[in-house]
Amino acid sequence: MTFSMKRVLAIFNKDLKDLSKNMFVSTSILMPLVLAAIYGRMAEDLSIESYYLVINLAFTMTATFIQCAIIAEEKEKNTLRGLMLSPATIPEIFSGKSLVAFLLSIVTIVVSSIFMEYYPENVALVAVAIVVSTLFYIALGTLLGLLARSVVEASVIIMPVVFLLGFGSFIETLMDKYPILHFAEYLPNLQLIEFATKVQAGSGLTDVWSHLSVITAWFLIVSFLTIVIFKKKEIDA
Repeated sequence: MTFSMKRVLAIFNKDLKDLSKNMFVSTSILMPLVLAAIYGRMAEDLSIESYYLVINLAFTMTATFIQCAIIAEEKEKNTLRGLMLSPATIPEIFSGKSLVAFLLSIVTIVVSSIFMEYYPENVALVAVAIVVSTLFYIALGTLLGLLARSVVEASVIIMPVVFLLGFGSFIETLMDKYPILHFAEYLPNLQLIEFATKVQAGSGLTDVWSHLSVITAWFLIVSFLTIVIFKKKEIDA
């Protein structure tokens, strides 16, 4: 079966209309934007950690939460079952369901970076890392959305993700005191900070590819789990 862009856009347009009616979910993008505006006014020279506190928060509040809410709402309305039984393929469904969260995430991060006056030394490298990270957070949002039974439940499930991956940079300060937390250095948000720090210092792809590989691995693992659970839901349907 061939990939149909028409089906993808139809799913995208439906999600866009549904999201515009849900102010609680759609206004979640305001938190990173407000924080970025405050940071931009408070300090002239922000650290990489400060920039990526906002960017990682944007990932969790837009890519993950909005995606999770979109999927959970489909389940709550029992329309996800119909989508599973439709002629649309899994790539078409996931692509269509992810477009809204992807575009909102990129726009939020770009606007937040402008507010904070964050200008990477190598825009292309950082852009690649941002795109891969966005895909990971969207995959995570899809996975959580499949597990949630309603939008209200989705808003509860997302909280640990916001604290761990949105504000997870604070874990770094605890690593020396609590060695058991050293596993956290492989979290995608901390890998992104390490990536950005090295790029800002002038490093090239050969110096940062390992960090990008870890983020990509996170994306592939979560995507695999999402497809497994989606197929199980499809069989149950």
